[in-house]
Amino acid sequence: MRIGCQTYTWEMLGERWTGTPDDILDAVAAAGYDGAEFANAMIGPYDGRPEAFAAAAQQRGLVPAAYAFASTGFTDPECFEADLQGADRALQFAAALGVPLAVGGPAKPEQVPYEPALAQALHFYRIVAERGSAHGVTVCVHPHSHHGSLLESAEQYDELLDATVDAGLMFNPDAGHIVRGGQDLMDCFRRHRARIAHVHIKDVDAAGAWQALGEGTVDWPALFAFLSETAYMGWVVAEEESAAAFTDPVGAIRRNRDYLRQLGL
Repeated sequence: MRIGCQTYTWEMLGERWTGTPDDILDAVAAAGYDGAEFANAMIGPYDGRPEAFAAAAQQRGLVPAAYAFASTGFTDPECFEADLQGADRALQFAAALGVPLAVGGPAKPEQVPYEPALAQALHFYRIVAERGSAHGVTVCVHPHSHHGSLLESAEQYDELLDATVDAGLMFNPDAGHIVRGGQDLMDCFRRHRARIAHVHIKDVDAAGAWQALGEGTVDWPALFAFLSETAYMGWVVAEEESAAAFTDPVGAIRRNRDYLRQLGL
């Protein structure tokens, strides 16, 4: 398993973050990660320039781990064409890098009924997965537990994954979101192991607050043992969204990498 770092640590800072993608690559490399997963919101001047991005990563001893795409929550029919155009652009970027495309989970405003919103999201994911196959790109869905998420329970995960299996959509589980949504982590991973193509990790406490790895409730040794026993060969990408990351993102991702080294990763 290769260990990567995700850029949401900086994306969540909003206007407080005034750095560049190169600054993030420098921090990820200095912390000792094998690679980086950038999102479309953070790719900056490398947008549409995947070869330049790959070269910048290589200069720092890093490998692109995946490319992440999120926009509106994929549940509004009026945003469908714009969402699809963004996904096509992301697929081209991922194809040039030779990495999976991780697509954000579905979300909706509170007043929108659940079933039509989910149906719209399923339509979107199926098309993107099928287009990914044409590009030679593995497309994975990344459910989350943020406000407005359509997917939190085990039954909701099952519904989306069952409805998209024939389209080739794969699964990018996020351990923290699974636990925060009230699921049993290991049950979710066991149930959907055949669909897992990319893994995100972050820790969460019993109150639902994000914590540094090893400081929450997630049983990391059990998860990594399971992935090893089932011959998982993909990336494990750490996301850091704890309160400490708001004040010291570089120190936060370094502490996570140090913790994973203690586990032999």
